[in-house]
Amino acid sequence: MSTTETHPLLAGLNPQQRAAVEHAGGPLLIVAGAGSGKTRVLTHRIAHLLGERGVHPGQILAITFTNKAAAEMKERVDALVGPRSRAMWVMTFHSACVRILRREAKRLGFPTSFSIYDQADAQRLMALVCRELDLDPKRYPPRSFSAQVSNLKNELIDYETFKARASTHMEQTLAQAYEMYQARLMQAGAMDFDDLIMLTVNLLQVFPEAAEHYRRRFRHVLVDEYQDTNHAQYELVRELTAPIDGGAAAELCVVGDADQSIYAFRGATIRNILEFERDYPDATTILLEQNYRSTQTILSAANAVIERNADRKPKRLWSEQGQGHRIVGYVADNEHDEAAFVAREVDRLTDAGDARPGDVAVFYRTNAQSRVFEEVFIRVGLPYKVVGGVRFYERKEVRDLLAYLRVLANPEDTVSLRRILNVPKRGIGDRAEAVVEAHAARERISFWRALRRPEDVPGMATRSINAVREFVALLDELGEAVETSTPADLVERILVKSGYLAELQASKDPQDETRIENLQEFESVAREYEERLDGESAEGRLVDFLEQVALVADADSIPGGAKGNPAAPGEEGPADDQGVVTLMTLHTAKGLEFPVVFLTGMEDGVFPHLRAMSNPKELEEERRLAYVGITRARQRLYVSRSWVRSSWGAPQTNPPSRFLGEVPDTLIDWERDAPSLKPSAATGPASRPGVRAPGGKPGPALAPGDRVTHDSFGLGTVVTADNASGKASVDFGGDTGVKQLIVRYAPMEKL
Repeated sequence: MSTTETHPLLAGLNPQQRAAVEHAGGPLLIVAGAGSGKTRVLTHRIAHLLGERGVHPGQILAITFTNKAAAEMKERVDALVGPRSRAMWVMTFHSACVRILRREAKRLGFPTSFSIYDQADAQRLMALVCRELDLDPKRYPPRSFSAQVSNLKNELIDYETFKARASTHMEQTLAQAYEMYQARLMQAGAMDFDDLIMLTVNLLQVFPEAAEHYRRRFRHVLVDEYQDTNHAQYELVRELTAPIDGGAAAELCVVGDADQSIYAFRGATIRNILEFERDYPDATTILLEQNYRSTQTILSAANAVIERNADRKPKRLWSEQGQGHRIVGYVADNEHDEAAFVAREVDRLTDAGDARPGDVAVFYRTNAQSRVFEEVFIRVGLPYKVVGGVRFYERKEVRDLLAYLRVLANPEDTVSLRRILNVPKRGIGDRAEAVVEAHAARERISFWRALRRPEDVPGMATRSINAVREFVALLDELGEAVETSTPADLVERILVKSGYLAELQASKDPQDETRIENLQEFESVAREYEERLDGESAEGRLVDFLEQVALVADADSIPGGAKGNPAAPGEEGPADDQGVVTLMTLHTAKGLEFPVVFLTGMEDGVFPHLRAMSNPKELEEERRLAYVGITRARQRLYVSRSWVRSSWGAPQTNPPSRFLGEVPDTLIDWERDAPSLKPSAATGPASRPGVRAPGGKPGPALAPGDRVTHDSFGLGTVVTADNASGKASVDFGGDTGVKQLIVRYAPMEKL
């Protein structure tokens, strides 16, 4: 009897997938190419551990990057081995750390019900700290400080270490802000997202008995998307899988693809996966190269682009799905023409029955590029959805409601408390808030304790004292209901008792109707949480509910259209359920797939991005981004570029993207390989009625080294000039850098 017949878990797996599922012993690196069935391998490996190797589910820790991926993995394992899989930890890095920290918080001086501050809370707290330190926000922007502190935490650099090495005045100021920021977090019994991982690593390093407890518990650690890990996450995995005294290390299995590492800007370290075999000398590496998603033409294009990157493990994706359609190329006159081409092509595919709008995704390098597509799609009546607008949990009204809930769970949470102090307006102005803040600092008590005795606060007006008393009474009344109410009931009470809902209902602003709908939607989120408890009571579960909400990862907000399905409920296109076209940046597209993909803006300076073109490492990251974009397509891939693109209101020309030149000519059919209009007419926005062209005069003859002045960019030096074509590249220095310009249309003079 064959192995496949003996073990149904191995049925349908290719030889490499099977080897990855069955591997036992030392560390395992699964290099999973795009569309190579890595989720299947991971879930079957977990099922194999449980079913064939007798591993107890409680000994398994599987780490993913999004709650959505964790839920999908749990569901699949459950389908393979049944409900006993529920004792496993299948969760994101942050969720796993929260679970450990809830148990161990007291060792670190935190309450077990500590609050979790997301990015917006962290920025708000940093703004308060900068104000307290009397820092000029123009010179020391709180958002920048917040981002720098986040980067330091991702590198496991605490404020004491940073303070000791700070040399410049700016670094010393940042160190001061970092120290106070951390003190305020501690005072509020709160951790930010980066603390969740850094403090867990600290815990495992400082308390050997805690480290041994988790190392003994988790004998099998699996990490998905390993190429996206940062230094702190890398150290966390090292700590959890270190050998126990006198015993073996946990069995570590990491899955990832260095070719899809595109998050360096978020602190992801590609070396973690490239040097896995150096970190774990006894590691086994298995390559998954068979792709189950795309046609061979699409994969050949992806292979041709990515193989230009140095220091990568050789890997060539292949498919049994045949060559498929050739890639279609299009050179547009300008960005409006490019968007019109996409709209026409979607219509043509729909009319021919080859695709629906819901099968189509349009990718671009930066968010700003979506505007023209939206404009054109609205004009032609093509339904669409932009991914990357204001997400649900970032909307003001939702954040206000969350702040109320957080204060009820933890009244010492100063950031949340101050957010709702005068929301809805209740007569506690900025001055009253400032004197309470000063009194709390002077008396070395928390903001909440100072609020409870407003009559003791010097300089507080009688009207403000009464307003603060009413606010404290409101929170006390709501607080009494926390243990006996479900999260959804608390939401309802807050909206009614605080007057928040009444204020919105009385408003004449049509936007406030949308805000009410968003608050209703949040109440639905709370109700859904209760339904997921599977018969358990939801009363008194506020901390748990807030934890679930706080841990919703960015990529979890992908709308319908992902994986080529019709739009999700509430996002429908036309009544005949054709779905909607999805517009998104290439970074957002990772992990998704669509039958039809348009890769737009394929110009040097747009994609690859201008700032990456002079840095070889950043250029390699851009090439990986191109690889990710190409490999999202299942059946049809389009690539397009604009001959002229509007920039700062002036037409600008960029050469074709070098990535286009890396795709073999035999794979692309150019529907149009040059602009249809003469240069004088192909000027993007300037060619549209009612928009004055910024130039039109014959341009000055330029030579490298000439100095020029531009209306928008200022003084610059000519780097290259081609007077025959009328194009020049000019270095304007600073953030602007080098710009490719059509001299005759640029609002520019030679000095």
